[in-house]
Amino acid sequence: MKKAVVLLSGGLDSTTTLACAINDGYEVIALSMLYGQRHSKEIESAKKVAEHYHAKHIIVEMDMSFLHSSALTSQDLKVPSHNSASEVKADIPVTYVPARNISMLSLAAGLCESEGGDAIYIGANSVDYSGYPDCRPEFFEAFQKVLNVGTKCGVQGSPVKIITPILSMSKAEIVKLATKLGAPLQYTWSCYNGGEKACGHCDSCLLRLKGFAEAGIKDPVEYEGSI
Repeated sequence: MKKAVVLLSGGLDSTTTLACAINDGYEVIALSMLYGQRHSKEIESAKKVAEHYHAKHIIVEMDMSFLHSSALTSQDLKVPSHNSASEVKADIPVTYVPARNISMLSLAAGLCESEGGDAIYIGANSVDYSGYPDCRPEFFEAFQKVLNVGTKCGVQGSPVKIITPILSMSKAEIVKLATKLGAPLQYTWSCYNGGEKACGHCDSCLLRLKGFAEAGIKDPVEYEGSI
């Protein structure tokens, strides 16, 4: 059976992407990173998702908390809060973690080669996203070229392929696809904050809520207040 490494954060997008890889016929190896993020709730969600699919799950510790320019790795910066998704702007926000996807894809490529895998699945999205430069098609095209020339399997003519199944989908389309594939959305965590319930006001929560509302599907995750 062909193998794929799936980058699994525990959120809506990565969980949907893992479901896509399985639906595409891959034996999946889930790869998650403890990179010094504000909380560990997303990792706990990733564990539950991987367990749901009985997938091999590797968690790598690579502390990036020295990157003080990101609100996700520095406690000195606040996660932006808004009242509606319309307030989420397309410029690069303070939640951008420098080189995070570069680092994750590099680790995934090494794991994929080591395991004899064929592909890396990543749940990046360039439509309903928060302005991250490493979630754009041109980034993945460039990184594919790196894998083609910078890995053993690449120079031997069988490079690991980067697959981005939800790259051009709206959040509503992602929610519908996840539901169709039976992805365990009840285990997912998208909130940038690590409270008992999702905050409902950070960029990630608002885009998620917008997606579920437009899809006409109830979000199984609990939110603070009356959201």
